[in-house]
Amino acid sequence: METEKTIDDINLLGGHVALDFVNTVDSRGDRWGPDYLTSFRDLADWALRVDLIDQREHGFLLQQTKASPAAAEVELENAKALRETLHRIFSAEERDSSPRESDLDFLSDAFADAAARRRLRNGRDGVIWTYGPSAAVADIAGRIALVAAELLTSRHQRRPVRVCQGRNCGWLFLDLSRGGHRRWCSDKTCGSAARVRKFRAERV
Repeated sequence: METEKTIDDINLLGGHVALDFVNTVDSRGDRWGPDYLTSFRDLADWALRVDLIDQREHGFLLQQTKASPAAAEVELENAKALRETLHRIFSAEERDSSPRESDLDFLSDAFADAAARRRLRNGRDGVIWTYGPSAAVADIAGRIALVAAELLTSRHQRRPVRVCQGRNCGWLFLDLSRGGHRRWCSDKTCGSAARVRKFRAERV
């Protein structure tokens, strides 16, 4: 029997943390879901896994969750709203179209709130941006908004974001293939499944 995947073991195939966040929904085709973000703990665990927060911040945020579960639940829903906004924004690149202004406004507001919490500090190799200690459950979504905006505005310095063509997939990924014609989030999963279906269809 196949073990159900969790936020701790889903594949990170997007090529960028913002796209991996969008891909915390398993399927975005004819079938939607399951959603791997079922609790704020899932969100915090994912952020730790992709190095958006460190172990100390992770522990602090979980304490905040216990102290104010209602606030954590609201922030989980806010993070999911950001995730769906990012999906619409970046999937527009596949269609070579412009994102909706309302989605850009949503991301702009999230970016501005997060940017106001950053501080310049001396680092090992010079002055760096730091976030300081996490002070609220909103910090994770804010950090995602920061990196997502940076990815979005770097459009002319990078390959386009693609939408996986696998059946019931729809995951987003940066096309870093040599020829720039990648079709699948993973050749081993969606690519392999597509070739099997094609082979079987040809034998009928």
